[in-house]
Amino acid sequence: MRTFRALAILGVVVGFALAMLGSWTRINSAGMTCPDWPLCQGAVVPVLHGGVVLEWLHRLLAALETFVVAGLIIAGLRVRPPIPALRPLLLALGSVFVLQVLIGGATIAYANSPLSVTIHWGTAMLLLAVLSSLVVVAFSTPSASGDSTGSRRTAIPLLVAACWAWLTMCAGALVSSSGAGLACPSVPGCDAAFFGQTIPQALQMTHRFLAAALVVFAVAAAASLPRSLQRSAAALRVALTLAILQIALGVLNVVWLLPMPLREAHAANAVATFLAFVVATVFALLDGAGAPASVRDEETSYAL
Repeated sequence: MRTFRALAILGVVVGFALAMLGSWTRINSAGMTCPDWPLCQGAVVPVLHGGVVLEWLHRLLAALETFVVAGLIIAGLRVRPPIPALRPLLLALGSVFVLQVLIGGATIAYANSPLSVTIHWGTAMLLLAVLSSLVVVAFSTPSASGDSTGSRRTAIPLLVAACWAWLTMCAGALVSSSGAGLACPSVPGCDAAFFGQTIPQALQMTHRFLAAALVVFAVAAAASLPRSLQRSAAALRVALTLAILQIALGVLNVVWLLPMPLREAHAANAVATFLAFVVATVFALLDGAGAPASVRDEETSYAL
């Protein structure tokens, strides 16, 4: 169980670093410095210079994540019997990871087109969501008592908010990868025409409306959450705070004309916001199904 927990945490850390390095590689226009895949310029280790360093390191980190995910699945299968939620999560982990690797190759084949970059980012976030869920489940197994039907109802608003956060991130990735980040140089509207007049402006404004709606969904989810679900409520408060910060970072990116460090901070906070909603949802499902078993009792049962 300790190995499983350690690998779950490592998977999230490496996955987050992988997403951030991929984002940094793209905004520095280094995504096509390795024009082939899975090799880089025809070699396992190319001549490392300029943007090649970023792209090659991104692929090296992806290779490390492969071993972490494989180990996590093996360890998860060994501790699965007393944790019913593990089976679907491990299946999702394997499926999403394979999909993510294939889409990574496709982004090279399509020369990092905006659509391929957006899909690649979206699947990366799904992978992080599964890994984060595994961490929560690994450290907090519920008891058999409780109303699982009620817990599912409670989790629906949180699940909607998490899905909306994912959609907002994908819209942001499309805006960024298509070069529409400054299509609307004013806030909150788009110059004289509030909703914009061109396709890039429409993309930018759609992303802004999705971000604003996310805050509304988060507030609604918080209002409907039972007070007894304290861990879920705490995670939701973090998610709401990060969502507000994300909007502030978005405004600053427009006002300061997209400085690279601020763009990366915007991407990193988007990931953190999404994962906070995911964690809040998983906590609602676990805590709503019954009081969590103590870590000591759980580890004692594995020892026996």
